[in-house]
Amino acid sequence: MEKTKTLPPCWTNSLAQTVNRLREKRPFRLAVLGVGHELRGDDAAGLAVARGLRPFANEQFLVVEAGHAPENHTATVRRFAPTLVLLVDAAQMDEPPGTVRWLAPADITGISASSHTLPLHMLARFLQADLGCEVALLGIQPADTSLGAPLSERVETAVSAVIQALTACWQENFGTQISLISPDSDAFGG
Repeated sequence: MEKTKTLPPCWTNSLAQTVNRLREKRPFRLAVLGVGHELRGDDAAGLAVARGLRPFANEQFLVVEAGHAPENHTATVRRFAPTLVLLVDAAQMDEPPGTVRWLAPADITGISASSHTLPLHMLARFLQADLGCEVALLGIQPADTSLGAPLSERVETAVSAVIQALTACWQENFGTQISLISPDSDAFGG
């Protein structure tokens, strides 16, 4: 009997299920933290996603370009009081470049991600304990994280797909309000 490989469910299904479940409990607020190192090719995938989502930020949707030290942005996230924190980062998952996976905090420990000062699984646990929110990671399989490399074509395609899917999910569930706001604005208690 031939053994077939079972593919993980599409990350967009996991996103939709999580949003639907959480929005029933209390007003839904999503914080997206784009993580990565700007100068290391595909390691900047999370930052590219954050830049693409920035125009959609509003009082329920925080977007942070968190760089290689996302723990430095926990005060901003705390003021925002999210229901869900979505970390977006390059992640070594032994998949083809550009593959996107939804990873629960328990799955993050086995994933080699980019050049952070604090491992993402520790940040996820801290945010869950401190804020009482859910945390997930959208991992994007990099092709090249060498110094000075640009985003690879496959990762650029994945970044565009993530931006499109997140904005579509947001607009479908919460309307099309689009406004630029700063993390220091009154919307975040600042």
